[in-house]
Amino acid sequence: MIEPGLITAAALDAVRPLVRAGVTTAKLDAVAERTIVERGAESNFKLVRGYRHTTCISVNEQVVHGIPGSRVLQPGDIVSVDCGAQYQGWNGDSAVTFVVPDPSQPETVARREELSRVTEGSLWAGIAAMATATHIGELGAAIEDYIEAQGASAVSGANYGILREYVGHGIGRRMHESPSVFNYRTPDAGAEIRPGLALAIEPMVTAGGEATFVEDDDWTVSTTDGTDGAHWEHSVARHEGGIWVLTAPDGGAEGLAPFGVTPVPLP
Repeated sequence: MIEPGLITAAALDAVRPLVRAGVTTAKLDAVAERTIVERGAESNFKLVRGYRHTTCISVNEQVVHGIPGSRVLQPGDIVSVDCGAQYQGWNGDSAVTFVVPDPSQPETVARREELSRVTEGSLWAGIAAMATATHIGELGAAIEDYIEAQGASAVSGANYGILREYVGHGIGRRMHESPSVFNYRTPDAGAEIRPGLALAIEPMVTAGGEATFVEDDDWTVSTTDGTDGAHWEHSVARHEGGIWVLTAPDGGAEGLAPFGVTPVPLP
C-alpha cells in the first residue's frame, strides 16, 4: 500500500499551490486527477457509487464531501481537500485543510488557521496512539483529548465540535473497510489493533456545534450552525516493527515527532 499512499500524497501536493483566491474547485479536482493518472493509478473516489469526481472539496461551513465545481475560492476561505488513489488493487486516502490568504481579514484567517491546526494536531495524536494502542477505541480517546485540551487552553475560549456521524475506517483492497475509527471516546474498546492493520484516521472538527446536515446535492455535509469545519486524514499501517504513515512521504516522522513517536519503515 505504499505506492497508492504516495500517489495520494502527490495529488494533494499538486493541489496545494493552487489553493488561492480566484481558482475554482473544479480546477483543483482536475489537477489531482491528472497527477493520479500520470502515476498509473485511478481515483478511488470515482469508484464510489454515484460519485464522479477525484476529490471532495469542502469550503467554510462545509466539513466533508463537498463536490468540486464552479465555485470560486475567495480570500480567507478555509478549504478541505480529500482524495485517494487505487494502484494495483490497493488504496490510499488522505485529506488536507488550507486557508486562503487574506491580509484584509487577519482575525478570520487566524481563527480558521487555528481550527485547521487543532484538527491536524488531533490527527497526529490519533496516529501516535496507534503505535502502542491495543484497541481502536484508544485512538478516538487520544483525538478527543487533544481537541479538548486545545479548546481549554485557547485564549478565546474556543469550543470545538467533533463530527459524530462521520468517522475513519479500515483501508486496503477497498478504500472503505471495517473497522470504523471514531474520533471520540466510546464505551466500547473497539477492534483489536494487530500488525497488518491499516486505518484511515480522519478527524472532522468544527468551530462550533457538531450537528450537521446534508445539502441538496446529497453529498455535501455542512454545519447546522454555519460555523467553519476542517478535515485532516492519513492512511496508516501498523506492522511488526511499529507504524508507518502511508500517505506521508516521510512516513509521518515530522508529524509524530512532537509525540515522541518515530515511524518505522515497512520491511
